Amino acid sequence: MADPTGHAEHAQVPIEDAPVKIDAPKTVAAGLPAVVESARQAVKEMGVARTLRVLSDVNQHDGFDCTSCAWPDPSRPSVVEFCENGAKATAAAATKKTAGPSFFDKWTIDELARQSDMWLGKQGRLSTPLILRDRRYQPISWEAAFTVVADHLHALKSPDEAVFYTSGRTSNEAAFLYQLFARRFGTNNLPDCSNMCHESSGMGLSEVIGVGKGTVTLEDFEHTELIFIVGQNPGTNHPRMLSTLETAKKHGARIVHVNPLREAGLGRFKHPQKMRGYLGTGTPLADVFLQVRINGDVALLKGFMKHLLSEEARRGVGVLAREFIEKNTVGFAAFKRDIERESWDVIERESGIKAHTIRHVADMVIASERIIVCWAMGLTQHVNAIGNIQSIVNLLLLRGSIGKPGAGVCPVRGHSNVQGDRTVGITPRPKAVFLDRLGAHFDFEPPRRTGYDTVEAIRAMHQGKARVFIALGGNFLSAAPDTTYTAEALGRCSLTVQISTKLNRSHLVCGRTALILPCLTRMERDQTVSVENSMGIVHASRGRLAPASDKLKSEPAIVVSIASATLGDEAFWHGFATDYDTIRDGIEAVIPGFDDYNERVRRPGGFVLPNAVREGRFDTLDGKARFTVHPIEPSPLADNEFLMMTVRSHDQFNTTIYGLDDRYRGIRGGRRVVFVCHQDAEEAGLRAGDRVDLVSRYGGQLRTAPQFTVVPYDLPRRSVATYFPEANVLVPVSHTARMSNTPASKSIVVSIHRSA
Repeated sequence: MADPTGHAEHAQVPIEDAPVKIDAPKTVAAGLPAVVESARQAVKEMGVARTLRVLSDVNQHDGFDCTSCAWPDPSRPSVVEFCENGAKATAAAATKKTAGPSFFDKWTIDELARQSDMWLGKQGRLSTPLILRDRRYQPISWEAAFTVVADHLHALKSPDEAVFYTSGRTSNEAAFLYQLFARRFGTNNLPDCSNMCHESSGMGLSEVIGVGKGTVTLEDFEHTELIFIVGQNPGTNHPRMLSTLETAKKHGARIVHVNPLREAGLGRFKHPQKMRGYLGTGTPLADVFLQVRINGDVALLKGFMKHLLSEEARRGVGVLAREFIEKNTVGFAAFKRDIERESWDVIERESGIKAHTIRHVADMVIASERIIVCWAMGLTQHVNAIGNIQSIVNLLLLRGSIGKPGAGVCPVRGHSNVQGDRTVGITPRPKAVFLDRLGAHFDFEPPRRTGYDTVEAIRAMHQGKARVFIALGGNFLSAAPDTTYTAEALGRCSLTVQISTKLNRSHLVCGRTALILPCLTRMERDQTVSVENSMGIVHASRGRLAPASDKLKSEPAIVVSIASATLGDEAFWHGFATDYDTIRDGIEAVIPGFDDYNERVRRPGGFVLPNAVREGRFDTLDGKARFTVHPIEPSPLADNEFLMMTVRSHDQFNTTIYGLDDRYRGIRGGRRVVFVCHQDAEEAGLRAGDRVDLVSRYGGQLRTAPQFTVVPYDLPRRSVATYFPEANVLVPVSHTARMSNTPASKSIVVSIHRSA
């Protein structure tokens, strides 16, 4: 079945005409350039007075939570408690510009689709509900919009033909209401952005330690001895983390940076809020850089563990935490046999790291009793992502370096409340105990069928099994894999609804009927909401700005109105929109750990959710942590084939594009670039600035991303890197991580061809 709307042609990001400028990569992060760029973008969007007012509220106890990364706030926030990308995110949301009816009068969606993603985002705040008619978005009243949604939901043959997607920007209160509405409607089709990023972390950790979240706190970084940063670029994606790492260094910690790309943020750091950040060469962070091959992490980790086992055998004592292993773990014998069988030749070849270097870093592990391992999507977006995560746990278990101060696992979330959304029930696979408590408190029988995750939802829409798609935030099309396939899937829906703050490409690739419902941001006046950061701390977020338009509604109010119109039980829903305390009462009644929610969330800094591992327990069936066995999985490449990973530019946050520069990597004026190993580029006769097409072959299908600019770069052999969403078209919808079903966007086999 073809896309009946014809919108699939709008899915691709337009090709840039201007040539990309290529400079030498930076070796120092933050400092004065970060301050200048933050101020420039903030003033451009908000003006001087508004900039001073808004930025003084970011991440303050009586202010609003930053909408970018989920790195936790210190117990005593500084006066300036935000980073460069946090300032950009805040400025983009608090812009003075609005995109109202007069804007949409001038543009058809076909004309808008020819604009860049950056241009779309910079047109200002959406100011009124819109419905697509005759290829243009036109105003519609809120009441009429809610009726449209209700009518389409009523027309479905089954509740499972509806998909309720959630972005990590959504507050705990809105997310809880959203999942309650979906389940009262009769479905568990609640995919979210976590399906595309940290699902592998949650599943992998839950299976072996009984907790699907990180186990460390911010204070643990002051007591640790060794920190691994694996598959993560904090200088761009979580810049406030750099000050935490600087503090850890002052307390004597050593840092190991594991990544295919040498990232400036882990080279030297100039603290932008301290005088020394403007003078000298900055604070060196990483003591060791291991330039691992793309998806060579299991091989590297096995190398560390092979050396530990060998040293234990040689020394006889002191390397392994034997008492901890015997008392708290299972599976050690099988794990040990597997590690001892691995050859150093395979470990070296697949990791790309020499054995003597691996042994050197492994000696650092042996010398440390308190170890923290941090990671992000560089580990979670591979076919064997679960193996990556569980291999980290294996290493920590060998040293007993988990569940005690200064030690543990630290998956770093890339969106401000994606962890909180999952905590309050946004999941297609809810646990029975959660459904029991939800149904008992709200007096209904929740559906028990497993719902669609993100990839399953895309397939269901493509196959006509799901016909209504509602997105609570986010830019689903640009975040999803297999761009053309996803566009066709959305185009086959009878209705798509985007609850949004600003225009994005998902508004242009839509169902036969399409609605845009504009909502308030966290920084605008509304009732107090709450969020959960990467370390399980729930805290309040309070907006004080006047709304960008008097026609905006809050996310909870929009969810309540859709639910009331659809289910016809207005009396049930009404109180939730007028008093968010009642939503939090419901969360407290259903989800353990939220006792006295309304009182505790109003305290400065909020409260910490229970974490069994922090409390010295492994909440598995037998109360033991599990050693697991994972093979080293080679990625065989034919001639002219490379392993591609997608990454962010420094001028973007998730799918939001702030500018066309990647300052740390030396890219100016463009995003359609492919970073290629210097040697590989030379052997292929490719020079900086050449235009090439990238082609992926998977399952007998050919996918092409045309007109990318070659950038020779410091990368492992046969490795290339590109930005998303420009390269998402190359990521097959079926190429996913085992178990978690997360798109494997970090290991795509591609070939490079000169553009015609």
